[in-house]
Amino acid sequence: MSVAEEVSSLLVQKFGADPVAVGRPDSPLRQLGLDSLALEELRLHIESRLDVDLDDAELTSRDTVGRLVEVVQVRAAA
Repeated sequence: MSVAEEVSSLLVQKFGADPVAVGRPDSPLRQLGLDSLALEELRLHIESRLDVDLDDAELTSRDTVGRLVEVVQVRAAA
C-alpha cells in the first residue's frame, strides 16, 4: 500500500473522515474534522503504521491532505 493510501485509510478508519474529501489532495485537514489533538493522534498512528519519525514535522489543521502525504513520503524515504 502506498503512503497516500495508508494515510487515507487512517483518516477514514480512525477519524471518520469522508473518503471523497480524503481523496482530494487539496482538502484541508480541518475540513476533515482534525483539530490539533486529532492531528497529534494521527501523527502517532502514522509513525506506528509506517515506521517513520514525524516528531519535528510542522503540520497544522490548515495543511492539506496532499501536504500531509508529502511530509510522510519525505520522512519515509529518509
